[in-house]
Amino acid sequence: MRRPHIRSVAVAVAVTTAATGLAGTAFAGPTKGVERSAASAATNATVVVEAARTAAFAHTSATGISKGDELQAQDVMIDPEGARHVRFVRTHNGMPVLGGDLVVHLDRQLAYAGVTSAAAHAVKPATTEAKLTAEQAATKAAKVAKGDAGSAELVVDARGGAAALAYQVTVTDDGSSSTVVIDALTGKVRSNTPDADEFLSPKLLDEMRKQGETADPATGTASAAAGLLGSGVSGATGYPATAHGTGKTLFVGSVGLTTTATSRGHYQLKDPSRYGTETRDAKGSYTEKFSAGTKFTNTTNVWGNGTTSNRASAAADAQYGITKTLDFYKSTFGRKGIANNSKAAQGMVHWGKKVANAFWDPTCNCMLYGDGDGQMFKKPLVVLDVTGHELTHGVVDATAKLEPTYVDSDGNQYGEPGALNESLADIFGSNVEFYAKNTKDTPDYLIGEKLGLAQKFLRRLDHPSLDKLEGTIDYWAPSTYDTEVHAGSGVSSHAYYLLAEGSGRKTINGVTYNSPTYNHATVKGIGRTKATAIFYRALTRYMVSTTDFHDARVATLKAAKDLYGANSTEYKTVDQAWAAVNVTAANTPAPRH
Repeated sequence: MRRPHIRSVAVAVAVTTAATGLAGTAFAGPTKGVERSAASAATNATVVVEAARTAAFAHTSATGISKGDELQAQDVMIDPEGARHVRFVRTHNGMPVLGGDLVVHLDRQLAYAGVTSAAAHAVKPATTEAKLTAEQAATKAAKVAKGDAGSAELVVDARGGAAALAYQVTVTDDGSSSTVVIDALTGKVRSNTPDADEFLSPKLLDEMRKQGETADPATGTASAAAGLLGSGVSGATGYPATAHGTGKTLFVGSVGLTTTATSRGHYQLKDPSRYGTETRDAKGSYTEKFSAGTKFTNTTNVWGNGTTSNRASAAADAQYGITKTLDFYKSTFGRKGIANNSKAAQGMVHWGKKVANAFWDPTCNCMLYGDGDGQMFKKPLVVLDVTGHELTHGVVDATAKLEPTYVDSDGNQYGEPGALNESLADIFGSNVEFYAKNTKDTPDYLIGEKLGLAQKFLRRLDHPSLDKLEGTIDYWAPSTYDTEVHAGSGVSSHAYYLLAEGSGRKTINGVTYNSPTYNHATVKGIGRTKATAIFYRALTRYMVSTTDFHDARVATLKAAKDLYGANSTEYKTVDQAWAAVNVTAANTPAPRH
């Protein structure tokens, strides 16, 4: 489950076009372009950003930019065919704008080619004079979120078709935090959103308790594999040095892990070949600081024993899952790290006491894995597709920042943008399995199939409504906008499966699928590789924080046109796949943003 961190928008207070931080994202894309130096990339990024900003102010009727708005570039994408896309966050009179993000599209000649905007209206509030003081807003936020409030910052809340003056407050309590937005005129709570990303929703956990469901997955499959055991060091002339060790995991058997030799015969679970990606031991604490975790070190370069009796077993699963996710994104899309900035991905296992969940935590900028509560969930939540799912939330946070429309008092999230986020995490999480090709975790279109649930999976992409625990849906309806995000995720996950594999019955890697369609039409898939390329390009180029399922249809059509042409079979199949889940141009609702 994703709990978005709205506070990330608050960085948008400077509008200088420094190339710092942009060079690493300047040439991201599903197709690898020409290699260029960092200096060249930074220079080109600066030129593209200036052109996009100029275009945004020159086309105000389309972009919604108004007097007092300023734009800060967050991402620059230059496609091999020549298109340019610049993702901006916005301030208005110096105040961060929530829901003010937009992507400006340019052609090869840097001419304006269109815009994708989260707000379909100007973001100018009726007044900039607050009636509440910052102290009053902070006090109310602390009461609402039941914690200690930080300072209150004035923002413009442009979400939900509004343009209201508000305060944004971060509230912390026992190692967790929430972002609370308080109306600066009325004192109304506009949103109260926990910041951590959880795999399992409160609603699901409640349903499992009602049904007496337990998850006790099989472990201990980590028998020694030929060629894995050992502590080889790659041509070390000094330390630290790259070494090759073995992880004896809980769920995926014995696997090779690249580690760091810190001195002769001493090793650390840190991968220097993947930006220093590392897993640490939280030792039951609730810390959101990776530096507070304890390093995993040993003298054998063998990590774990395949059971929970060894604390390093879960760490081996986590490190394997994180590095395979990084490898998937880099090999498939040329993406260098979760935020495409060539920085380490991090994980902490044994987080908290009896925590039945796993999290993507933007405060920590890392994965946090609980050990299970010992009752419903009896093992650590370190299975491969959980890691791929949660790290994909990090990718979404670094790109479209899809957010739910509201969160109830129990922490359950609702709304199509949040459901789309969950769907993308499932889509790319399943792709991590296909990329890894691990014989102990057969690649499939099932999510959480190794958690040990009675229904044999948590969610599935081919026929989502077979998930009875969450009540996932197969097709879109007007009520979908108010559906819990995991249940609603089935709409776009189903569309993706139909695009990749088509409708009807088939067996893939020993798993039987039988995907239905809303209109009883037959859809012939274009293959997983092409479908995945289309959805990734749509996410990174054409989705913003408010993108719903009909917007996602348009985004994937644009992506298919970019990659394969408007008259291509791929483009036509995208349209067919969405129609097969009842998302069409004809039933597009009126804009809510």
